[in-house]
Amino acid sequence: MSINDNNWSKARSKAAGPPDRSSRFDAVAETMATARQRNRETQKGGCGCPILVEGKRDRAVFRSLGYTGPIELYNRGWDMSRLCAWLYETYGTRNLEDSSSSIIVVMDWDRTGGRLQRELCRRLESMDMRIDSNLRKQLGRFLTQETSTVEGLRGSVADLKMRIDIIDPIEEE
Repeated sequence: MSINDNNWSKARSKAAGPPDRSSRFDAVAETMATARQRNRETQKGGCGCPILVEGKRDRAVFRSLGYTGPIELYNRGWDMSRLCAWLYETYGTRNLEDSSSSIIVVMDWDRTGGRLQRELCRRLESMDMRIDSNLRKQLGRFLTQETSTVEGLRGSVADLKMRIDIIDPIEEE
């Protein structure tokens, strides 16, 4: 076996992030803290950027992680065209507070979630909406070993929230 025979596994491990759970959770916490700051209401120092998730259980996970801003549901009994039109009318093409993406889309990082993510982003971007998919990319990259769904993060909420709170402390009222 030559030295170059193992290049694929090295490249794969580099793309999947660090092998230890602590390092992977630290990396995800940074991205989640940034998303939580953007999601926070403008009166509390955020920019009110909504997060679009698949269902009620996904929203519950984000709430338990300290997200207090708008969290919209994909599964609300509407077809995708109606949902996209409503999101466009409600949130516009850019976030008015920070002139960045108007919405953060976080579908599960399994095959079905990938299809939904691509189709939603395609439709929303065709209406000139800026979409932030970075949170989903990071979750898929670093947490695939734990779960492939947002709902599956329930078992890791305490660990993730502790790390997120260090980066983005929540001020109690």
